[in-house]
Amino acid sequence: MQVTTLVENNQVNAILAFLRIATFATNLNFPMKNTALSHIHEQLGAKMVPFAGYNMPVSYEGVNIEHETVRNGVGVFDVSHMGEFLITGPNALALIQKVTSNDAAKLEDMQAQYSCMPNATGGIVDDLIVYKLDVEKWVLVVNASNIEKDWNWISSHNSMGAEMRNLSEDYSLLAIQGPQAIEAMQSLTSEDLSAIKFYTFRVNDFAGIEHVMISATGYTGSGGFEIYCKNSEVEQIWNRVFEAGKEFGIKPIGLAARDTLRLEMGYCLYGNDINDTTSPIEAGLGWITKFTKDFVNSDNLKKEKETGPKRKLVAFELDERGIPRHDYDIVDESGAKIGVVTSGTMSPSLGKGIGMGYVPANSTSLGTKIYIQIRNKAIPATVVKLPFYKIA
Repeated sequence: MQVTTLVENNQVNAILAFLRIATFATNLNFPMKNTALSHIHEQLGAKMVPFAGYNMPVSYEGVNIEHETVRNGVGVFDVSHMGEFLITGPNALALIQKVTSNDAAKLEDMQAQYSCMPNATGGIVDDLIVYKLDVEKWVLVVNASNIEKDWNWISSHNSMGAEMRNLSEDYSLLAIQGPQAIEAMQSLTSEDLSAIKFYTFRVNDFAGIEHVMISATGYTGSGGFEIYCKNSEVEQIWNRVFEAGKEFGIKPIGLAARDTLRLEMGYCLYGNDINDTTSPIEAGLGWITKFTKDFVNSDNLKKEKETGPKRKLVAFELDERGIPRHDYDIVDESGAKIGVVTSGTMSPSLGKGIGMGYVPANSTSLGTKIYIQIRNKAIPATVVKLPFYKIA
């Protein structure tokens, strides 16, 4: 296995530190779980870490190699730790409309939607993807660390009697990402992968398994698919995927590269950029917060949108060398703290330090100079427009 550079090791170590902190409470009294593919990751020499109660691969060959594989070719993530809820019955839509901020009523069958679940105090319970199979059958895909919290939250608002099933322990999820994903995977299915538009999905055969959900979604910005299947089916699918992708240089990809890829696109990570204390308005998620319906805390969020939030999540690039990290202070020219970095890394694609963080509303204009406190030095940075990395 290729040895990573010092910078790559620092990136992995920083992500490892965050993963351990973020999942310490959830793992404290529970045995570590494995996905159905954990043994394969270990055989491949992956560096395994605890995340959301699961033993997960953080890297195989190194962050930069895996990052570039997804940006330019095709790579595969095992993200089977994610949670899946099946909501069914004549009142399924009513429940989803109550607990989510986006307008699920606008979805056609076989369409997906990014959304969030606001809490009663202005923050966010979780962000999620809503899949509509038909008007009485929906799948909600939630973050791994929030499965129990989300289930309890949705259940507490299910006064309309929608039927709920937690499928999280029974299903696996592979993210096959990169610009060559369609060409590499087409031989595995009778479905025309090129006809599956962004944020739509199909249920069809894949890798010799019937009734697999093939979704044109992802967390990398480089295109591709997410494959939902039963735990008993995922090893066959994994093996077939790597056979089909061999001529395309397909590789397994870990959580570390997943983080750098999503950050280059400016995608929020729950626990970093959004949480129970950040509102969707200040997080820049007004576009998934629709006031054409009533939902949890919608009146207060509408007022916040009308008056404007006191702080906002901004993207920034460092003007000098340095690597911003989660929880580093953001300061003004005088050195006074004005905010905190929520996500940061050395961008493999851009070769510069990038990050996101909350600052006062008067410091959010594009081109504004802010400073990131890295050790004993305040490194100048510029507020920029997302995404950091522009797909050609």
